[in-house]
Amino acid sequence: HVQLVESGGGSAYAGGSLRLSCAVSGGTRGCGVDMSCYRQTPGQEREFVPAHLRNGTARYANAVKARFTIARDNAKIMVNLNMNTLKPEDTAMYYCKATTFCWAGQAVGEDYWGPGTQVTVS
Repeated sequence: HVQLVESGGGSAYAGGSLRLSCAVSGGTRGCGVDMSCYRQTPGQEREFVPAHLRNGTARYANAVKARFTIARDNAKIMVNLNMNTLKPEDTAMYYCKATTFCWAGQAVGEDYWGPGTQVTVS
């Protein structure tokens, strides 16, 4: 079955940089996979950050546009999220999500989440 493993994150000062990586394993042979990242702070809803879609396009939330860059390694079904010019408001638990499309004509994919990794900016 599909599993996600996140790495990176940690702590940085405002204006600094961090990198998150998310790798997918299992159950994706022959599937298209959308990769996305979300973040969540205590008491708040999980919010979208960036996505790298199976068609090769990238999307970003306005709050991170021009500061964050998502890049994909299709051979490994892995994305790297480079976070630059960090702000204290970027502090959150960051989660990776893989959405798989394994059947022709499948309109709604199956979502799989990673366990999350903490990013703290001070």
